[in-house]
Formats: sequence, C-alpha cells, structure tokens
Amino acid sequence: MEEQFDAIVIGSGISGGWAAKELCEKGLKTLVLERGRNVTHLKDYPTATMNPWDFEYRGRMPKSFIDENPLISKAAGFGADTAHFFIEDKDHPYVQEKPFDWIRGYQVGGKSLTWGRACQRWSDSEFKSPAKNGYGIEWPIGYEDVEPWYSHVENFVGVCGNEDGIEAMPDGDFLPPFQLNCVEQHMQETLRKEFGDRHLVQGRWAQITEPREIHLQQGRGKCQARNLCMRGCPFGGYFSSNASTLPWAEKTGNLTIRPHSVVHSIIYDESTGKASGVKVIDALTKEEIVFAAKIIFLNASALNSNLILLNSKSDRFPNGLGNDNGLLGKYICFHIYRSGANGKVPGFESKYFKGRNPSEPIIANFRNLNKQEMDFFGGYTIFTSSYRERASTVPEGTPTLGGDFKDNLSEPGDWRINMYMQGETVPQETNQVYLSENEKDQWGIPLLVTNVGYTENDDKMVEDFRKEAEAMLQKFGCIDIESWDNKQAPGLDIHEMGGVRMGKSPENSLLNEFNQLHLCKNVFVTDGACMTSTGNQSPSILYMALTARAANFAAAQVKEGKL
Repeated sequence: MEEQFDAIVIGSGISGGWAAKELCEKGLKTLVLERGRNVTHLKDYPTATMNPWDFEYRGRMPKSFIDENPLISKAAGFGADTAHFFIEDKDHPYVQEKPFDWIRGYQVGGKSLTWGRACQRWSDSEFKSPAKNGYGIEWPIGYEDVEPWYSHVENFVGVCGNEDGIEAMPDGDFLPPFQLNCVEQHMQETLRKEFGDRHLVQGRWAQITEPREIHLQQGRGKCQARNLCMRGCPFGGYFSSNASTLPWAEKTGNLTIRPHSVVHSIIYDESTGKASGVKVIDALTKEEIVFAAKIIFLNASALNSNLILLNSKSDRFPNGLGNDNGLLGKYICFHIYRSGANGKVPGFESKYFKGRNPSEPIIANFRNLNKQEMDFFGGYTIFTSSYRERASTVPEGTPTLGGDFKDNLSEPGDWRINMYMQGETVPQETNQVYLSENEKDQWGIPLLVTNVGYTENDDKMVEDFRKEAEAMLQKFGCIDIESWDNKQAPGLDIHEMGGVRMGKSPENSLLNEFNQLHLCKNVFVTDGACMTSTGNQSPSILYMALTARAANFAAAQVKEGKL
C-alpha cells in the first residue's frame, strides 16, 4: 500500500464519510483509516431481512452475554439483530472516574449504521445563547455560516420533513415527511390551541420518502417503513456512510480505505510546524505503520478524537497536539436523555395506523429561546409519538390456548403517548477526559479516563421537562400519566461532544472557524469533539455540515499551496 496521500481521514462514520466524499470529489488522494473491520453495503448486513422467529431468542440476547456486556446491553437499538455493529465491553476498555456509558461501533461506517437519524437544524439562538447568557464561550461561526452547508448535506443525504416556519427549528431542503397518525394530529392541534409557543412538527429524519435523482445515482431507494434501520438497510432508505458517502467517494478513484487500523497518534513535524502524518497500529498484526499526508481530518468520534490528540505528543506539544492552553479533553458535554413521560389516551379506539413509521414527531424547544427566562440555562427538544399497545389485556377467565385466545390477541390495545427529552448541557471545565498514566489497551495505547457528570442545571431542566410533559399529556386528554427520571449515567445518549472545541481565540479553544487546530493548521477536527456547546437539537447533521464546509476550505488551501 502507498504511504503518501494528499489527505488522511481518521474514522469512517458520519463525519468521516463526508470528509472522504468532499476531499475525493476535489481531486485529493484520500486515505480513510478505520480501526474496525470492513463492512460493505448490502453484503455485510446479515440480519437485514430476518424474521423475528429466525433469531434463536426472538431478538433477545442470552443472559450470559448481558452479564458479560452490561454496557452495550443498555444501548438504544441493541439486540441480537444489531449486535454485530456494537463493540463488546471487553474489546475496548476505558477507566470511569465517574460513571459514563461509552457506546462504540468500530467498523467501516462506524455508528452511521446505528444512529437515530434525527436531522434538525440548529437555531440561531443555539449558536448565540451560550455566550449571550454567560454559560459558554462564543462560537466562531453562526447559523448563516452553516446554512448553505446544511442544504448541501440535506440534498445529498435525503432528509424528510415539513416547512413549519418555527424559529427554534429552522426549515431545510426536505423530502415529504411521514404523516402523523390520528392521535399525533390531535396532539399537534391541542398544542397549537392550548400552548401558543409550542409546536409539534413531523420528524426531520434521514429517510428517503421520495428519492430524487441524486439518491438514485447513489443506488439508494425509497424507505420501506420497516423500521429495521439499525440492521443495515438493503434499500439504502436511510443515510449511512456505507450506502452513500463512501461509495460516492470510491467512484472518484481517489479513495483508499484501510480497515483494522488503530490510530496511535498524529505526527508533528517540528521543522514545518505542521502534522506530517499518522501513526497506525495494525489491529491484526500489531505492526506499526506511518502514513503521510498534506492534511489530516480527525473524525474518530468525539472521545476517541480527544484520545488521539492527547496521545499525539512531541517536544513542541508535550501535553497533546495543539494543547498549549491545557484545555484539550476538557468541556466534554452530552445530551440529557434520562427523563420521559407517558400516558394512556382514550377516545380513538376505532382507529389504527399503517406501516412502521421510522421517524418520530418532535416538540420544538420552547425554553430560553433568544432570552434567559428560566432558572436553568439552555433548552430541550422533546421527541414524542403515539402508538397502540400490541394487544388488549386478556379478560380474566379467557383460555390461554385456542381460537378465543388468538382472537383476543388480534385486537389492538390502548392508545398511548410517549415523550422523552433531549436536553442541552452546560460546558464545564471539570467534565473532562484524559489519558491513564499506567493502564493501556491491547495495542499499547493509554486508556481514556472519563470524568463526566451531571450538574444542578441538568437536574433543574429535568424537573421542568417532567412538569411540562405531564401538563401537556393532561391537555391531550391522557389518563394514567406518569413521568420519570431514571438518573442513568451520561453517555447512553451517544451524543458526546467537546474536548477540542471551536472558538475565536487560541486562549480558550483548540479550533478556529474552519475546524483547524489553531496551532497546527493542517489538522482539522469535525466530529463531535469540535462542539463549543451542545444545543438541544440532534447533532449529527451539524457534524456533516461542518465537515463539508471544512473539507472544501481545506481542499482549496491545498490547491493554493497554503497547506
């Protein structure tokens, strides 16, 4: 294999795939390094068309596996049908100074195979509020800088949704949305009537409801509403690196993908003041290899990107690449997912719904929008849905065998409304990750230590969500209402962010407005590690937009001989 490239991309997930696509399209010979195995679209989706009865335990994992893997067994979407896209606990240890559930997916495509697919744009308020209201530093960019790149990404990915004209959740270039069912329509109308500042919108999801020409060119087709996305979609109905960006990059003839490549560090050249390449340990042979490139994109997922930079030590940067201010690995953030609410809604017993809608409606943020009005900072998005339970309760005395029993089970049960929050967290310097001084992994790389926890601000936001969720459920006509705070450890949201944050000054940030390291201009970080604050929207589409923006900037700099 050649060892000299124009660009190296570390990681092949959502942001890494976009970096590869954009760089290859601009003519740069690009190497994508993936620490996990290869996964090829269609070929490596072993459970995509399996029926529930095809699984030994009907989709559940045996107790022995759960006992050995208490971490990944808690992850959303994990089961016998998706286990092959998750990393078992023993295969990548880390040190938890405070409880933190770090969910990983090491394969070509990364977690783009198992992501939730929600694609709301950030509002202008989300960029400005942290600095304006004093709970974070100023972003070096605003919504207007990212807006054209949101459109660029949405058109290629295929995002369904509706134009709702809501400030908290800007409209985009959408495919037709999935339709609301009868109870969700009732919820939408009730919110509009009873709460003037609250809006339920059709989910903005990376699902192709009506393919455009660009999607057909990718070999992707219409979403079949199977809601089996995390198995890998044989139709390409949802966006993943494997179905979309990586094959597109490969068609240019400029892409090389190297799986089983564990990145040890980025190599800094003292004489040029730039990074010269990447040191890799072959996962299978333990061989050390160095690949050289003009530019490097770090997209290993937020915590691994922090780990790689912290481990990239040199005489110039003894504490990690670009880390003169000592802030690398600090201000780690996440989204609050620990609270939900539910209620039974009578009055719709004669109605049902069609298909398995893979999207959920969203109640847009209504807290602290453009002004600080609560006793906590930030806002929260609410994901919600209405559904019918599988079957009515079997009446007492009904035989549990035979035709009467089957007939009873064929009748649908009660309608219910479910809600869960996705809350913004306040960046804290004390929420950090760092390298262990004495523990290493199987490749000799220091283990990452996580020291990340909740704050009083998080607790206040959770209480507000619970109170407001119960109030909305009451207005919807629900009975048997309950809400909860399960107090799960951070991490299960799988939205870890920060540690290599963007900013206007090298004194309080690591990256500039184009995601370049302030102190090493040919290294770009465009995954979740770059985030200055978390906002309340799902972050993946922002990573994609920032990546496309930075990659186009980087390619132009290379062609002009500046990098």
